[in-house]
Amino acid sequence: MRRDVEREVMTAMADADIDDMWERSERANRAAVAAQQAAIAAGEDSKQFEERGGTVGNLDNEGNFVTETRDKEGNIVVEKNKLRRDRSYSNQMVADMSRQMHFAMDPWVDFDLAIMDSILNARLSDRRIYPDFLAVEIVDSKGNILRENPRISVGVAGYDVFTLCFSPEKGMHYRAYLTPLTRHILSEMTGVIITVFLLMAAFVLAFIYLFCTVSKLRTLEEMKDDFINNMTHELKTPIAIAYSANDALRNFDTSNNPAKKETYLRIANRQIKRLGELVENILAMSMERRKTMMLNQEIILLEPLIEDIVAAQRTRCEKKISICVQAHKRECYVKADKNHFSNVLNNLIDNAIKYSGESVNIEIIVSQDSITVKDNGIGIPVKSVPFIFNKFYRVQHGNCLEVRGYGIGLYYVREILEKMDMTITVTSRVGEGSVFTIGFNGYEE
Repeated sequence: MRRDVEREVMTAMADADIDDMWERSERANRAAVAAQQAAIAAGEDSKQFEERGGTVGNLDNEGNFVTETRDKEGNIVVEKNKLRRDRSYSNQMVADMSRQMHFAMDPWVDFDLAIMDSILNARLSDRRIYPDFLAVEIVDSKGNILRENPRISVGVAGYDVFTLCFSPEKGMHYRAYLTPLTRHILSEMTGVIITVFLLMAAFVLAFIYLFCTVSKLRTLEEMKDDFINNMTHELKTPIAIAYSANDALRNFDTSNNPAKKETYLRIANRQIKRLGELVENILAMSMERRKTMMLNQEIILLEPLIEDIVAAQRTRCEKKISICVQAHKRECYVKADKNHFSNVLNNLIDNAIKYSGESVNIEIIVSQDSITVKDNGIGIPVKSVPFIFNKFYRVQHGNCLEVRGYGIGLYYVREILEKMDMTITVTSRVGEGSVFTIGFNGYEE
């Protein structure tokens, strides 16, 4: 890129040199015409002002570029230069003509460096190069100044310098000082630089997206494996218990012991019901059913509904259970699907019982716009609280490995409550229990 810009500057200097000679020629012609008219008016001889200088060029049969120049005394100087085939013919011919024009013109018309600065600045502008500072001086082959430009001061050490030889015979060169071309080069490369940065940003974003996607897929794969393992255990346990109870009814004489028969039937019925609940929860979580599932919402009186759920939960005999219901108002209503809302409350109470010690104390507080389920269980680690409503997410409890689950209970709770325009929040600390709060718009009748 810099070489291209430097080549453009050198070309601009060569063009400016030719333009400057045209301008000097016009100045000389105007001066000659004015002097001739003055001589005629004074009755003097005007032949001294006849044109003597000039240059013509042509190509001979041998491939030489021949220039004929009339010098100051009127003598004709002929030069032949062999045109090189490895270089541009037009550039060689222009260079020869320019050299001969300098030979013929320089003795007659002096240089005006201010005009040369202006011409060179215009030629650079044609090439979309806009230096803040530009000044041209004339030096010899050793760098000694022949024509000083007053605009050039000692403070040009950091400027870019370009030199163009316009008179090899006399060893005369144009030396141009320009402010550094770095800004111009950067402006020319702006599109490339922006494109590169955009591509880099796109690659970085694509990598981040790919990394996040792969990480998410890996997490989902692990959650799926955990779900399959936990669900397999959940399904095998009630099947095994129900099978054992049924086998006892078939192989042992229970006709004389109605109480034992009733116990076995109750065990089998409870486990079959548990299987049904597992299947129902899985189906409720399927995407197709969640998209098309219609809720049968109605106005429900909360206290009787909660008392029925609590009464059923109290019958569980695996541990000592204490459930206390407090209602701030005797008649609190909510608009909800009764079956799904019952499943939500059962799920929260069931979790409070499972994730607790040998005994559990559960407090249910009912108000006009919320239901709070508070327990004294093992609690939830702070880092896990934001994720407990995610699908298949399981909190890792090192001291509660015997509790099996499949990670969709609380996900089901949140999804159903959101479909009923309700909210659920949780606060918990390890060893201090958990508090789940369902928020809704209460109704009065």
